[in-house]
Amino acid sequence: MLPLNLRRTPAEKTRRELERVSEALGVADQLDKFPYELSGGQRQRAACARAVIASPALILADEPTGALDSKNSRSLMQIFRMMNERLGSTILMVTHDAAVGSYADRVFFLQDGQIYTELCRGERDRAAFAGEILTTVASLGGEGDAL
Repeated sequence: MLPLNLRRTPAEKTRRELERVSEALGVADQLDKFPYELSGGQRQRAACARAVIASPALILADEPTGALDSKNSRSLMQIFRMMNERLGSTILMVTHDAAVGSYADRVFFLQDGQIYTELCRGERDRAAFAGEILTTVASLGGEGDAL
């Protein structure tokens, strides 16, 4: 709730946003615990909730789904997608996961510290875009660190 408290958001609205975001990220039942009492995945989801609760214009995300299971990864990426589409938030994310990358509108591939190529999703569905991402990774030598 800290980001909303710093903005002097009314307590009732802060509580509603906390409930909405914590439910969406699957940490609603963990709100009364200290960080050291949470698993790694729960801590990561709580950190994501803190990052998105104030609907920021820019979110910097370094492997945001790294410690999450597939269900929670999808949930987080759907929240990021909604924030981008409905709230205009820009998400700059680093990932090695083609499925996670497929939620993006644009994907840049780095090789040896340089931009190798860029893919734009356009009208393709996520599955088709994920396939193109994997094809591009294979063209880079198939290494998992190409995204």
